[in-house]
Amino acid sequence: MFGISPLGWLHTLGSLPAIPLALYMFVRYGRITPRNGAGIAYFISMFIGATTVFLVAHQPVSYGIALATLLFLLTGYGIARVTSIGKAAIYIETICLSLTAFLLMVPTVSETLRRVPDGHPFVTDPQSPILLGALGGIFVILIVGVTAQIISLRKKDKAATAG
Repeated sequence: MFGISPLGWLHTLGSLPAIPLALYMFVRYGRITPRNGAGIAYFISMFIGATTVFLVAHQPVSYGIALATLLFLLTGYGIARVTSIGKAAIYIETICLSLTAFLLMVPTVSETLRRVPDGHPFVTDPQSPILLGALGGIFVILIVGVTAQIISLRKKDKAATAG
């Protein structure tokens, strides 16, 4: 179905939970929060998705996206342990983890539009205006979302230092 191999299904089903988990955390906390149950499940799902790309990818860009995702994921989850950077850690954590969600959505949207509906996909050309528009929309959401997250973190930081 959809031209996906068994390893492709492992990759897809392994990374799929990260989407609702990220949405939940964005709505509930305003960002991906690494130190709670949803955050741990997000890490596991993203790690499975990013590492299994190397087993299923057919395009060199996929390896780059996977490596970037792993770099941002590990940085986002590990930066809080670097005590020398102080308050900057929460900002780096937030930006890195938002980038992982963006990097998850780029191939998700691209592959979905190029495979659905089965046999007659919405997009057959990688330069399709539909695909480029969808990817552009995701990029705008990233920029607006990260900006809103930084503003929110700054407000919380100012409130904490004032009180």
